[in-house]
Amino acid sequence: MMADRREQATLVALLRTRPDKMSWPEIMTEVVAAGNATELWIRTQPAALISPPGETDPIGQAAADIAAWTGSGLTFVSVLDGQYPARLLGIHEAPPVLFALGDLRRDDPAISVVGSRNASERGLTMAAAIARELVGLGVTVVSGLALGIDTAAHRAALDAGGRTVAMIGNGINQHYPATNRGLQHEIAERGLVLSQFWPDAPPQKHTFLMRNATMSGYGLATIVVEAGETSGARAQARMAVAHGRPVILTDLVVQSNQWARDLVGRPGISVASSLHEVVTRVTELRTRSSEAEEAVRRLISA
Repeated sequence: MMADRREQATLVALLRTRPDKMSWPEIMTEVVAAGNATELWIRTQPAALISPPGETDPIGQAAADIAAWTGSGLTFVSVLDGQYPARLLGIHEAPPVLFALGDLRRDDPAISVVGSRNASERGLTMAAAIARELVGLGVTVVSGLALGIDTAAHRAALDAGGRTVAMIGNGINQHYPATNRGLQHEIAERGLVLSQFWPDAPPQKHTFLMRNATMSGYGLATIVVEAGETSGARAQARMAVAHGRPVILTDLVVQSNQWARDLVGRPGISVASSLHEVVTRVTELRTRSSEAEEAVRRLISA
């Protein structure tokens, strides 16, 4: 169920104007608590008796922009919409709005497969093999559309006839890296491309870290195939721990990185030395997730 356009437009206006210099997470928290955006808007933006000459109405402009976005073929959802991905609601960094091309699902049994852009042949082979196994288990493969591990995971999932989600660190109308333009379009046609940034926003260093947090929140777990000491995959692994989401590290990552060795032994962290061990761990996670969801359904119906 979609929130009415007025509420969506009001939320967009709040994000753009940032009343009282509120951050996006602060706006998100208050809007979710109230169940609407209008209450916060009225409290922080009292209506003027006469609109200043030549000043654009922020809500009216936001409504026009939403109409243009959806008219161009994008799906626009806010945190107020029932179509908003359910697992994202469980993290502090949940984006207030999302732009999508493809099949957006509220409940998507997904696992992130992430790693280095400058991956070794072993890492690329491993990423592809893991993605194929996830497809065989009925799991959606989520990655960030970067070169290296991400590209290998997306490509293998598509070639295996499975579902893959590209979580991108720029606006959905942009293509980064440019060499993955074709892959981005193919994922939009056969899976889902998802962005939390305004449609024409360029990629920036901080947006990729924001994207990694969203990837962690979207999925059931994160698998780090191969990554360096400063990799975004390292950041995502740490975010996943903070989110209470399981992390599977390959032995390749643990052998090569101190940050990975520092995570070993912490709750939710496991190390896989073979493809079989990855599959075993994912199967356990799927079973546990299904049991938890069934318990919630029984509680709600009781």
